[in-house]
Amino acid sequence: MTVTHRPDDEVAAIRARLDHPVIDNDGHIIEYLPLVRDILVEVAGESVASTFDRLVDSGRTTQSVTATDRRTRGMTRSPWWGVPTRNTLDRATAMLPRLMYERLDQMGIDVAFLYPTYGLTAIHVPDEELRRAMSRAFNIYLAETYAPYADRMLPVACIPTFTPEEAVEELRFATDLGLRATMLGGVVPRPRADGSGATWMDGLGHGSPLDYTPLWEACVELGVSPTFHSSGMGWGSRTSPTNYVFNHIGNFAAAGELTARSLFFGGVPMRYPQLRFAFLEGGTAWACNLYSDIIGHWEKRNIGAIGQYDPAALDREVLSSLFGDYAEGRMRERLDRLGTGLAMLSEPIVGDDVVDEFAESSVASASDIRRIFTEQYFFGCEADDPMAAVAFNTSLNPLGARLPAIFASDIGHWDVPDFTGVLGEAWELVEHGHLDLDGFRAFTFDNPVALWAGTNPRVFEGTIVADAVRDALSTPTRPTQATAAAATRP
Repeated sequence: MTVTHRPDDEVAAIRARLDHPVIDNDGHIIEYLPLVRDILVEVAGESVASTFDRLVDSGRTTQSVTATDRRTRGMTRSPWWGVPTRNTLDRATAMLPRLMYERLDQMGIDVAFLYPTYGLTAIHVPDEELRRAMSRAFNIYLAETYAPYADRMLPVACIPTFTPEEAVEELRFATDLGLRATMLGGVVPRPRADGSGATWMDGLGHGSPLDYTPLWEACVELGVSPTFHSSGMGWGSRTSPTNYVFNHIGNFAAAGELTARSLFFGGVPMRYPQLRFAFLEGGTAWACNLYSDIIGHWEKRNIGAIGQYDPAALDREVLSSLFGDYAEGRMRERLDRLGTGLAMLSEPIVGDDVVDEFAESSVASASDIRRIFTEQYFFGCEADDPMAAVAFNTSLNPLGARLPAIFASDIGHWDVPDFTGVLGEAWELVEHGHLDLDGFRAFTFDNPVALWAGTNPRVFEGTIVADAVRDALSTPTRPTQATAAAATRP
């Protein structure tokens, strides 16, 4: 069938008011699994492909288990009915690269970074052989099927991170394929050492049993911005056996918050100021909260301030005198046990417990924290998320910070019933007075440029926005975060 894909009046009117391109930082494709399976056979053989078949069919298996049995077995209700069906054109668009390419103008998007759908699962599969083979097969699929459209569509590679070795190996393979953007697993479940079968969540930074230094160094070497799109479903409080919506709400924010916090306290951003990190599909409300919370904790518990809570700093003679003057009734009858009442939450440090809990982060001031959250951390916001405006509220965020929110369409998933409506939904931030035109430019262009070109100024070469990006990086009258980022590269 022959169809002309023209933008509707709303999209055309919005684009007419913009003096800059629109970059989508988290659209989704839906992979054609028959081709992925054949590539998987080429990569790892039929036996691994058969295991892949069982994984593909796992949703059907889960749905066949009754809610009562899922509760008994500790099974979480997983995603169901998650992609377009009634809107057949959109379903086909997510699956067919040329159709997506033809429809980008209809959506009002110039360049789209396209994340996988089924590949989101690949990097989190516990079985090492299957995880690595699936990630490899999806990356070959992405490079092969989207290569003809690289001037407007940039697929995002799948990078598993259960070990730094597998991550570096696949990162190098993916960049050799020509893939310019990468999605790293930001949360890795680790078994507890007590043999209980319970797991804890590793965010690749503070507390990780593995040293991910080789991964961050490879990202710097290859000019890759680490981005994270992990799920928080199935752990913490998101474990309902009957309600997917209950599990889904806030799950990307929970996973992103863990990774961002772990990297921060692990000192990764301070050690690698060249890198830009993105946490996707969780919005910015959690990020503003995390930023404010870290600032607040720093002010009270940095190494120069924590001494005010040292038990040794308590003047027991003065305290005893005050109790002698003011204690009454049954409390006064027990003044001989005053020492016992002072111990809890004032225990002395013993062993190798640290006092300076910010030491590993390497931050030396609140301005260091602000810089990380305004220059190195980026936060993907779906088009219909009004809370994106919080990131731009300099009167609310400590130290007048404006956190770099980035426009993310999420086309391809159930969140978007009509691909052509995403720009209009994002534009509501302007219509409702939450953003001005400069803010909307930052949301849809300047901040994306800062994210991707901040790590690698050449990432947009060959795309239709290359000239606009070059101007944004070099124009002193509009100093963007990207300008500062590019200047830090060795």
